[in-house]
Order: sequence, then C-alpha cells, then structure tokens
Amino acid sequence: MIIDKLYDDVLKKGNVCVGLDTALEYIPKHVLSSNENIADAVFEFNKTIIDSTCDVVACYKVQIAYYEALGMEGLRAYSRTLKYIRNKKVLTIADIKRGDIAKTAEMYAKAHFKGEFESDFITLNPYMGFDTLEPYLPYIENDNKGMFVLIRTSNRGAEDIQYIDTKEDKKLYNIVGEKVNFLGKKYLGDCGYSSIGGVIGCTHQEEGIQLRHNLDSVFFLIPGYGAQGGTAQDIAAYLKKGNGGVVNSSRGILLAYRKRKNGEKNYGECAREECIRIRDDIFKVFSKK
Repeated sequence: MIIDKLYDDVLKKGNVCVGLDTALEYIPKHVLSSNENIADAVFEFNKTIIDSTCDVVACYKVQIAYYEALGMEGLRAYSRTLKYIRNKKVLTIADIKRGDIAKTAEMYAKAHFKGEFESDFITLNPYMGFDTLEPYLPYIENDNKGMFVLIRTSNRGAEDIQYIDTKEDKKLYNIVGEKVNFLGKKYLGDCGYSSIGGVIGCTHQEEGIQLRHNLDSVFFLIPGYGAQGGTAQDIAAYLKKGNGGVVNSSRGILLAYRKRKNGEKNYGECAREECIRIRDDIFKVFSKK
C-alpha cells in the first residue's frame, strides 16, 4: 500500500510536506529573466526547491490552481514538476480537490492517476456524497494510489458548512470523518493507516485530539501551519507518536529566502533550512513527552 511508504518516509525524514503553490511573484527575478518562458521558470524554481529539500521532507503537495492560472505553459510546468518529484522516488500529492459523480469522476481519476498529470495521492471533496469517491477506488486497489478526503479544513469559512449540527448531535465534519474512516478500513497498510486519508486543518487543538482518537486509521494531511496560525504544539494533537500525518507548508518554505539578506541567490538553501526548522520544531514537542 502507498500509505506504507508515506508512513516510512515520515519516520525517516519527518512530517514536512512542501506545498509547491508556485506563483510567479514568488520566483526570484533572476530566475524569471534567465528563462525563455513561464513554464521553464516555474519548473526551474520548483526543481531547485525539490533538489534542496527532498532528503528532509516526506512528500510534496502540488496545488494545481497555481499552474492552471498560467494556462498551457503552467500545466506543462505542473506535469514536469510531478514527474521530477516521482523520478526522485519521493511521493506526490496533487491538490486538485475534485468532487463530482459518475463518468466525470472517472475522467478526473484517469487524468490524475495516469498519464501526464500522474500523482501518488490526490485530494478530493466529498460534499456531493460518497459516490463521488467510488471511481477512484480501483486505482487504490490496483495501481497503488491514495487519496486525501476533505474532512475539516483550516479556513475561516469552514464553519459555514462543516460545523453544521446533525441529527446525531455531531458536527457535519465528524460524520464525514467517520465515513472516511469506515471506507478506509478496506485499504489498510501494514502501518495501520489507510491509503484513504483525510485533510484536517490544525487550527483547533482540542478538536484535533478528538479527531485523532476517533479516526484511528486515517492518515492526516494537515494544512494550517505557519501562515494560517497553526503551531507545532497544535500539530502534535493530530499525530500518534509523531506519525499519522504530514504537515503542509507552502509560502513559509517557498518564500523563506525573503527573510535573509540577499537570499534570492540561495533560495533553495533557504527553503531547506525552513523545512529543517519545521521538522525539528515538531520533533521537539514529542521529545518532551
């Protein structure tokens, strides 16, 4: 199961997931000026970040919206980035957040688990119903793929829908989490976690403790660290003995060079130092327990 590799990589390299949300304004000017087109500039920036960090991070999450916004050149950079990461034997999460039914979902599954946009994991939105997940399951069963299903996100607007009270006297996100946990039991790896994971924002520590307890076999993709206010102490509530989740950081890593004088020339090394800082910040919490 693909989840076993992710679990093992967390053991070896820590919980950091680098979010390659690469906007043009994040790229140093000398990288933009030295490339003939946008696709090459974006890929060069990503490649440097990957080469500088791949031995100290568990995986990379590539947010497709940043590449779609750049048109065909952006999608070429997206494809090249995914292939480059996978060629380095590091896991990829395509952050696509698809959520549709029947044949449409089949096409999304084919698009992002095969061909030019192939990834190891993808993110999915279940709020049209759990039949939206069914077309992806054969890829978990037959092609060693995985998914992260939105359960409770870290944005302020999450409370508009995810916190609605249900007739079971639970929040809607609790019900979604229970369904993800149940579905995932069919796809457990040797590590005890499922290849069907969940997206759980780290901005509420008490809820995190409850979710980690209730969703025993769900591996978490955890946004909300750093720029969105989450701390290492918050993260600890979502992990079991330091594993069971990866912590995504995007801007904090990609723009780490802006915190250092003349950092543009060494933006890869700055990203590496930030990844190590985040990794060690989380390690320290568990070392004190």
